[in-house]
Amino acid sequence: MKKLEYTKQFQKRLKQRYGYQPKVIQRLKLHLKLFSRGVRKEPINDHPLTGKLKGLRAFSVGGDVRVVYQETEDHYLLLDIGSHNQVY
Repeated sequence: MKKLEYTKQFQKRLKQRYGYQPKVIQRLKLHLKLFSRGVRKEPINDHPLTGKLKGLRAFSVGGDVRVVYQETEDHYLLLDIGSHNQVY
């Protein structure tokens, strides 16, 4: 199983955008558990990105919250979190 790693940008944006929304934080924790266990379909909806973010992937945390990440051989690097318009 690959490790989850968080960039400073991810941590900063999580705090800025959702630090005051405990329901979003709770859903994020649940979806990260599912993600780390290999769930890629519902409710995660993992998908590759195109255009300027080609080579990266994203998954849903519910509602309009997305997590953008990069997969390497030994870990997943979480890069950004935010609404569709904020991260794409």
